Amino acid sequence: MEHEPSSTTTWRIHRYNGAEMLEQEDVIAAEAPLTIKIDGEEFATLVCTPTDVIDLVTGFLAAEGLIRFVDQIETLTLEMDRGFAHVKLRHLHQLNHAMVSKRFIGSCCGKSRQFYFHNDAQTAKTVRTSLQISIHQCFQLMRELQEQSDDFKATGGLHNAALCTADKLLLSRADIGRHNALDKIYGHMLRHRLPARDKLIAFSGRVSSEVALKAAKIGVGILLSKSAPTDLALRLADDLGITVVGFIRKDQLTVYTHPERILEV
Repeated sequence: MEHEPSSTTTWRIHRYNGAEMLEQEDVIAAEAPLTIKIDGEEFATLVCTPTDVIDLVTGFLAAEGLIRFVDQIETLTLEMDRGFAHVKLRHLHQLNHAMVSKRFIGSCCGKSRQFYFHNDAQTAKTVRTSLQISIHQCFQLMRELQEQSDDFKATGGLHNAALCTADKLLLSRADIGRHNALDKIYGHMLRHRLPARDKLIAFSGRVSSEVALKAAKIGVGILLSKSAPTDLALRLADDLGITVVGFIRKDQLTVYTHPERILEV
């Protein structure tokens, strides 16, 4: 019988407290490899936190351009003790591993849009949304995300992402990989048919180019983070129509792109 998946485990440690070495039990972030097989063929291996795995696999397949709707998955079965997710897709075209990992540089509307991989150019679309939120709501949503991050507080080794409306946090997902946490959000949205047009993402980690691309694939137009962005992430976000708000801490924040969506009152 498979054990109940958890985002944490325990480990016996020796901790020096400034005066003496103490032996005690500590909480550690869980990490596991997960190999996704499609129609029996090995497609990709993810290193992830082994929770909300069906959401993770669904979101990953969508982000890679293999599906657009959850109905395109005929079956998805997990074999967690062995580290496998077995997927059967409806009307699957031949898998092209080279296109999944091939570097692609394209352009859109005369701007330089650099994608790391060919599938990003196919799945990361310009976001158009009329959603606006206030500065106060930015602070409130980030507080709610942090209040729900018990496993991060215990381990210091997890990223947290949350799907939100302007007024409240709807659900959160945690993973050792920031991109995995976002795929779990994406997978949940697909499985429960939640529209992206009135939603935003609150995020605990650095806003890298990969995070900006994930937001575009999900279709959200506002990305909130307590951490910093990278320059490529901001160039992508600006081009893809995504508002990036970073360094949301205490009573300060920084709006980097598309500031028209952030209201002062």
